[in-house]
Amino acid sequence: MTLLRQFVLVLIVSLLALGGVQLRADEVSLDHAGLKLNASWKPVGDEWQSGPVLLMTHGTLAHGRMEIMETLQQLFADAGLSSLSITLSLGQSDRHGMYDCATLHAHKHTDALDEIGVWLKWLKEQGAEQVVLLGHSRGGNQTAWFAVERDDPVIRKVVLIAPQTWDEQAAAGSYEQRYGEAVSKLLAQAQAQVDAGKGSAEIKTRGFIYCADATATADAVLSYYKPEQRMDTPSLLPQISKPLLVIAATNDESVPGLPDSLAPLAEQGVIELVVIDGADHFFRDLYADEVLEAIQEFVEQ
Repeated sequence: MTLLRQFVLVLIVSLLALGGVQLRADEVSLDHAGLKLNASWKPVGDEWQSGPVLLMTHGTLAHGRMEIMETLQQLFADAGLSSLSITLSLGQSDRHGMYDCATLHAHKHTDALDEIGVWLKWLKEQGAEQVVLLGHSRGGNQTAWFAVERDDPVIRKVVLIAPQTWDEQAAAGSYEQRYGEAVSKLLAQAQAQVDAGKGSAEIKTRGFIYCADATATADAVLSYYKPEQRMDTPSLLPQISKPLLVIAATNDESVPGLPDSLAPLAEQGVIELVVIDGADHFFRDLYADEVLEAIQEFVEQ
């Protein structure tokens, strides 16, 4: 780059800053298991390494710049907190935006644990000394699972926002109501393929997660639908050794009853629980400010 171009670039950035225009977070990428992973990186200050950095994981079939994540990243930056909002690959290289339901589902719920680990390693390589794991919805479950099974000294605290819950009977009933077919039939078909050594075989389903008439691999079907107690985030919480904040919403239709299911853990001192009255699953508008306030107070304790 010539000196003139460098000068022009610096001038443009300076004018944007003076004009109050908010610059977007930088996108960073790395390679993992033959895939290109992306994340939105927003460090704050020249000495960000010594302060807490929030490692953020989004919800089902979403991405690191979905509304709640982008809003929280900006609020964190305004409050002086650095953050890295990752986009899970879901089996796709260089993924951006919401997952396309027409695409083959060849990903597994637990793939997220490996990818959270890859990004945690990246933060450590950049010099991060304190990492706070944060997850929303399904990402909250994956974050809690990671904190239980892959703890690291650099992880200082854990924040879960409206984390996923799971009950075998309720999950089976929900699938049948939504797609008009027993999930046990789908599971039997997938298990037969896996037992035959054909875990990558494609299965045409009546529905997969939020996607009607979707195609998924047998391995993917078992990962998301085979009974697994660790899918229920509250069951994981007593096993997390780090200070833990859980934020729930009274009007959450995606994770109904979460405040009540968490109340005993809060009473026992296992978690710090904040319930935001009137908020839904995505904590939009002024509710996001309440989420920030709770997280900032927790992180700075």
